[in-house]
Amino acid sequence: MQLDNRKKEVLHAIVDDYVSTNEPVGSKSLIERHNFQVSSATLRNDMAELEHLGLIEKPHTSAGRIPSDKGYREYVNSLMTIEELSPREQLEIEKRIDSSVDEVTDLIKNATHTLSETTGFVSLAMSPRLKKSFLKQLKILMIEPGKALVVMVLSAGVVKDKVVRIPNFLSDEQIMKISGAIEKNLTGKPLDEITLVTVETAGKGTEVPEPLLKQVLYEAYAAIKQADELNIYLDGEHRILELPDFSSLGRARDLLGTLSDSGMVAGYVNEMENAREHGTDDSFMIRIGQEITLEGLDDCSFITATYNLTDSVSGNIGVIGPKRMLYSKVISQIDFVKKKLNKEMQRFT
Repeated sequence: MQLDNRKKEVLHAIVDDYVSTNEPVGSKSLIERHNFQVSSATLRNDMAELEHLGLIEKPHTSAGRIPSDKGYREYVNSLMTIEELSPREQLEIEKRIDSSVDEVTDLIKNATHTLSETTGFVSLAMSPRLKKSFLKQLKILMIEPGKALVVMVLSAGVVKDKVVRIPNFLSDEQIMKISGAIEKNLTGKPLDEITLVTVETAGKGTEVPEPLLKQVLYEAYAAIKQADELNIYLDGEHRILELPDFSSLGRARDLLGTLSDSGMVAGYVNEMENAREHGTDDSFMIRIGQEITLEGLDDCSFITATYNLTDSVSGNIGVIGPKRMLYSKVISQIDFVKKKLNKEMQRFT
């Protein structure tokens, strides 16, 4: 889409004014707030053309105009300049992301909470995709007869555990033998290459009756596969209720209803990441209004960035907020939190 310089400036001004005031923008207010060296009639003609192009639209209750989804997209793609955070803002974020935590999951939750507080929107983070990480340690610990804890340490510095059912007749010594055999034979193997067959092969020769052995090996395999399940962490859902954009009870209810389905949100973020891997190298994925296929998010923008635990293991962090957001500021905030998270992640690898 080709816009001349003045129409770009008019669209930029309309987006800026609507974001700051939450009021539809008219030609008179544009002249009052901005240094346009043209008449109100000329600006009305420019606005009429922008409306014809689908970049701005007229709300039912006002003579002014507001950006459309297409207008926000043009603004984000072509007109926006990302501003750097001030040293004070950077220091505040660094203070909030607690460096003392000793679990990757706690660090991610901490960063998510910080991002919500910083932006004033709902924040989210996806757990790292661990398929490319490899097994460093695996222990099966007897809790009580018939119940054991499978503990796995992965190359990405992530510790996973799962309580499993085992045959009542197995002794501590037998469990230790099975655990040792699995660890010895599978250490260094990527998660996405571990199958039930490889686990069963690893456990052979442990001098445990085969029916009992098979049950334990299956439970160990299930625990290893579960280690790569994607988890999503949300923070600040209550902030939606404080925004004028979601003052409508029905609109807020629909959005909160969708956010409560963490599996659906996680699946959508994963789809966005796959689209990035196969189609673009952009630092951020931005979805605006109707571009978001999740129900209840028509009035939202969804922005995510990728953080890296290792070169081959990554996750996502971002925000969900109103379309009427200060995109340059929010993107800077996400970017800085992501960089801080990447830096802190190095402690675990």
